[in-house]
Amino acid sequence: MSLIARILPVLLHSKNAIGIMHEASRHLLRRPVVGVAAAARTRDGRWLLIKRGDTGTWALPGGTLEWGETLQVGLTREMVEEAGVEKMQVERVVGVYSRPDRDPRFHAVTIVVSCTIDEPTKHPKNPMEIREVALFEENALPTSLAMGMADMLRDARSNGPTSFE
Repeated sequence: MSLIARILPVLLHSKNAIGIMHEASRHLLRRPVVGVAAAARTRDGRWLLIKRGDTGTWALPGGTLEWGETLQVGLTREMVEEAGVEKMQVERVVGVYSRPDRDPRFHAVTIVVSCTIDEPTKHPKNPMEIREVALFEENALPTSLAMGMADMLRDARSNGPTSFE
């Protein structure tokens, strides 16, 4: 029997199991996670942003891929879960962002795509994670965004070459 198979039952019954498993995974699985985010606009030009529950700041909708998902499937799931958007058309890859200090929780590689969307039709599935969803006119966008996303949105707005970090 492997070491993990022997200690897993003990960890799962421990009061600090989640903390111990998180710490162990940080050392065993030191690999960046893959995420996808949408720089999404409605047909009339308003930008979609979400307000995060953990930081209280505005951000692009998106998240990390689940096992077995493609980027398209993951983004579609995240847009429904976080922003209530059921119809979107991916236009182009804005950039690939990998700076390790962007997210204090883990090292992520985030692929940002520009999308044209229909207005949200539902509320976020987890109101503790996403506090608010809003559409912003170009001249009314927040000046700072969570997780280093201000430059991601700037790159999408500039419609320039694909960014690669």
